[in-house]
Amino acid sequence: MNNFIQELTWRGMIHDHMPGAEEHLQEAMRSAYVGFDPTADSLHIGNLVPIMLLAHFQRCGHKPVALVGGATGMIGDPSGKSAERNLLDEETLRHNQEAIKKQLGHFLDFSASTENGAVLVNNYDWMKDFSFLEFIRDVGKHITVNYMMAKDSVKNRIKPGDDIADSGGSEGMSFTEFTYQLVQGYDFLHLFQENNCTLQMGGSDQWGNITTGTELVRRIGRGKAYAITCPLITKADGSKFGKSEGGNVWLDAKYTSPYKFYQYWLNSADADSENFIRIFTFLAKDEINALIAEHSEAPHLRVLQKRLASEITAMVHSEAELEKAIKASGILFGKSTSDDLKQLDDQTFLDVFDGVPHAEVSKSAFADGMDIIAALATDTEFLKSNGEARRALKENSISVNKEKVGEDYQLTSADLINDKFVLLQKGKKNYYVLELV
Repeated sequence: MNNFIQELTWRGMIHDHMPGAEEHLQEAMRSAYVGFDPTADSLHIGNLVPIMLLAHFQRCGHKPVALVGGATGMIGDPSGKSAERNLLDEETLRHNQEAIKKQLGHFLDFSASTENGAVLVNNYDWMKDFSFLEFIRDVGKHITVNYMMAKDSVKNRIKPGDDIADSGGSEGMSFTEFTYQLVQGYDFLHLFQENNCTLQMGGSDQWGNITTGTELVRRIGRGKAYAITCPLITKADGSKFGKSEGGNVWLDAKYTSPYKFYQYWLNSADADSENFIRIFTFLAKDEINALIAEHSEAPHLRVLQKRLASEITAMVHSEAELEKAIKASGILFGKSTSDDLKQLDDQTFLDVFDGVPHAEVSKSAFADGMDIIAALATDTEFLKSNGEARRALKENSISVNKEKVGEDYQLTSADLINDKFVLLQKGKKNYYVLELV
């Protein structure tokens, strides 16, 4: 068994841990859990740190438990939030659970044949039949209000002078959210009793909720449980990790294409890439140090970013999708061909040329062939005038799907990418997309 705490420490993935946790993990195979919010049918890269915690835990010989918060998803965790979130019905939560398990399968081995095979559980399964009276009798009486009020997740939401009788405003915290830490704490107790789970992990903002669980294990379960938290990831420039111009960077290709996913990591700043490659890959310490040294000698080659983007895109999507993303990334700046363009699916094509001037033409206008002047100027206004288009064609600076053309060129169905797009180009950097509608 490898030393889990040491592995996380050199990777910069430890924020805090309870005394005795390291020794506890070295004694025997242990079970640990991490909770995941099921309010969407895809995880995003903000979830990757806790996913990697579980993955390293399993690789060190221990048994990971992924908890989908079906019950807590109906409440809303107040940690780090300023407002209450929307609540979901059971059917939606079950759908989201299956989608999340599929994504976790890229990182965790759920094989039942191995002693430390990962397990997926849903806290709705043990909370759905728990009556309110039973809960406050069997669980609530063991934790004082003073203890709960001392947690940062509560203190940060309740301001001095808040009118606790006012239920109509958006300030403060509802009773539902206030009880969240008790429900999460009970999850830990349940998993301790039923799955021999002695460790909970999560982001540093979860410390209060996790320690409530260890307290319930001590008071009700008469046992000893531990907490480990990881730092909340920040970017060197102060911008929020996991966000792009389009919002969250998702693990599901239907929300964030493999190309855009790859580009997110490829565009990491140098300072961030050194941090990210330790946290988001399974590369060994010596190899990472060698990559950092190589990168420092020639930063313009972006060795770190390329390796980081490749490792994580292959894990989340596949080697095949990684290859497509790399090819697509070379289209704007590399020596790509018409054949390379025609291998792109619709979404990747649109992602690659996002922000490029775009014009639509009818299929009827294209049926008998479209004059290149019309495609560049008359029907699209990509170029200011027919005269400018002719000059560019005479200068041999116009390409159709990366291939040079002359004044007499006619666009036909043979030029279509996916029977839909034509890529026009003036010089090296000016692109235009023609779409048939």
